Amino acid sequence: MSDLCDLTALELQTSIAKKAISPVDLWNACVARIKTTNTALNAVVTLDEDAGRKAAKEAEAKVVRGDPLGPLHGLPIGIKDLNETKGLRTTWGSELFADHIPVRDDTLVTSIRANGGIIAIKTNTPEFGAGANTWNRVFGATGNPFNTSLTCGGSSGGSAVALAASMVPLASGSDLAGSLRTPAAFCGVVGMRPTPGLVPTTDSVLAFSPLAVEGPMARNVRDLHLFLQAIAGNNHLDPFSRPADSGAGIAELKPANLRGLKVRFSADLGFAPVSNNVRALFGTRIAALEGCFASLEERDPPMQGADETFQVLRAVRFIAAHLDRVRNHAAKVGPNVTSNVELGLTFDAEQIARAEAAHSDHYRRFIRFMDDCDLLITPVAAVQPFDKTQNAPTEIDGQALQNYVSWLGLAFGITMTAHPVISLPCGHDSQGLPFGLQLVGKRHGDQRLLEIALALEDVLASSIETRRPLVDFAGLAG
Repeated sequence: MSDLCDLTALELQTSIAKKAISPVDLWNACVARIKTTNTALNAVVTLDEDAGRKAAKEAEAKVVRGDPLGPLHGLPIGIKDLNETKGLRTTWGSELFADHIPVRDDTLVTSIRANGGIIAIKTNTPEFGAGANTWNRVFGATGNPFNTSLTCGGSSGGSAVALAASMVPLASGSDLAGSLRTPAAFCGVVGMRPTPGLVPTTDSVLAFSPLAVEGPMARNVRDLHLFLQAIAGNNHLDPFSRPADSGAGIAELKPANLRGLKVRFSADLGFAPVSNNVRALFGTRIAALEGCFASLEERDPPMQGADETFQVLRAVRFIAAHLDRVRNHAAKVGPNVTSNVELGLTFDAEQIARAEAAHSDHYRRFIRFMDDCDLLITPVAAVQPFDKTQNAPTEIDGQALQNYVSWLGLAFGITMTAHPVISLPCGHDSQGLPFGLQLVGKRHGDQRLLEIALALEDVLASSIETRRPLVDFAGLAG
C-alpha cells in the first residue's frame, strides 16, 4: 500500500509549494487511508470530509495565486481530541462531552490553522487524557498498528497510530506522564515533549505548573521540526512562554556532530520499575551506539523520591481540573479520573507543601546532573505494548505496582525536570513491536536536542536492527 499520504510531511510541503502535488489529492489520499485502516485501528474518531476537502481546495487556490504559504500549508493534521476545534466535535473522550461542538479553536489549533494546516481529523484519547492506554467510553479502544490486539499507549495514542498508518503526515500530542512519548515508542513514530512554554498553552487549569505541555508528533525528526516551527511561539497567557529573541526559537535544522557529545545513559533513572525485557532491549541498543559519542557513561540521575512527589502533584492537578465533575456527574466519569481525584483528597496541606518543595529540589538536582553532559538516554517505557483491554500493568516481573501511573516512572521522572525530551524509534523487539529511546536534552536546548535526534536517526537507520519499523498493512484493510 503506497500513496501520497505515505510521503513525509516535508516532501509533501515542498511538492505542494512547487505545484507538483495538489492539497485536494493529498486530502483524498488521507481520507482513503483512514477508510481503509481505521476500522481495525480506531485511531480517528471524528472526520469531517466536506470541511477538509473545502479547506484543501482553498489551500490549492492560494498556491495557484502565488499567495505566501505557511510551513504546514495544505497538510492534513491529526488533532488530539483534547484540543478544541471550532465547528469540529471535541469530546475529551468523555461522555459528558460526547456531542460537543466547540465555537472556538484553542491556542495550538489556532497556530496550526494560521500556518496552513488543514483541520478536520480528530484522534482518540483516554478520558481527559487520563491514561497510558487509549480507551474511553465514547469511542472505545485504539489498537496498536503492529498488533491490533495490543495497546498503542496513551494518552496521545490516536495521534501515534494515525501517523504510523500514514492517515496523516503530522499529528498533535500532549504530555504529562509520557502521554506523548509512550504512544510514539509503542507505534514507531517520533514525539517531542518540549521545554515548557516553547509551545504555548493558554487553557491550563494550573498555568504556573510546568508538568503538562503540548508537543508535535511525526514519522521522522525533520517532520517533527517542521511541525514544531509552526506551533512554537510566545504567548503572554502562558507564564512559561518566552520571546523568540530570548534564544527559545526554532531555527534551521542541521545534524549534530555526535562525536563531540558527552552522553549518559540509564535503564531506570535510579528509581523506576523496568521490566527485564526492556532492560535487555535497552542494553542491546546502547551497545549499538558504542563509539558514536565522545563518551558514553552509565549513570543514574539523582531522582530519589520522584515517584512519591509526582503522585501528589498529579493528584492535586486532577482535583483542580475534575473535582466538580466527579462530585456532580460520578456515573459519567471514568475510574482513572475518579481515582486520581480521590487520591488527591487524601493529601493534607503539609504533604502538598512537601511535594512542591521536593519538586523544586528534584529540578535543581537534575540541572546539575546535566551541567557536564549533553544528553541522557533512557528507555521510553517500562514494558512493551500489552493487551489493549488492560487499563495498565498491575505488576512488572512480579513487583506489584501502586496504581495505573506507577509504571510510567521513566516518563514522569523526566517530566518533573522541565527538560525537553524526544521519543525516537529504535528498531523492534522479538515480537515485531517497536522499541523507543528517550533522548533528554538540556533545559531550553530544544533546537540542540532536535539536531542530536536527527543525527542519531541517521545512525539508527543504517542498521536493520535499529531502523524505524514500518507497519505491515496486511490485515488492517477493512
